[in-house]
Amino acid sequence: MAELAQVNVAVPRAPLDDPAMAGFANAFEGVARLAAAAPGLVWRLGADGHAALATAAGVEVVVNVSVWRDYRSLHEFVYRSAHGRFLLRRREWFAPTPQPATALWWVADGRRPTVGQALARLGFLRDHGPTPQAFSLLRRFTVDGRRVR
Repeated sequence: MAELAQVNVAVPRAPLDDPAMAGFANAFEGVARLAAAAPGLVWRLGADGHAALATAAGVEVVVNVSVWRDYRSLHEFVYRSAHGRFLLRRREWFAPTPQPATALWWVADGRRPTVGQALARLGFLRDHGPTPQAFSLLRRFTVDGRRVR
């Protein structure tokens, strides 16, 4: 069986300890707890209660990596849970980010992508467009490589 991995990145408007980022920084732990309780979440990158940072294309980004049972579970958490309220506020905390900023791909049960592997998938999506190796929220693929219509 396979599980759905996702990565998303965002360019913070200021360092995470800057007062301008307080709304995001103060909400991070609560949203992480919400994710941990979300039906369908298999695993998420732990960052000791703080957002994970990485450098992508020479720019520091907040990076989120998680694995879900299926797309519906991911969608429900991102858009239908309390997480959605924070998503609506993302422009307060994050600068325009090169798109796509989210990539999805299938992993074998039990596989946990590293930040480097996740950023490589995002880079592949940016370079090649949606394929079964890395796809977008709008152009998805099944585990066996068929396009979801």
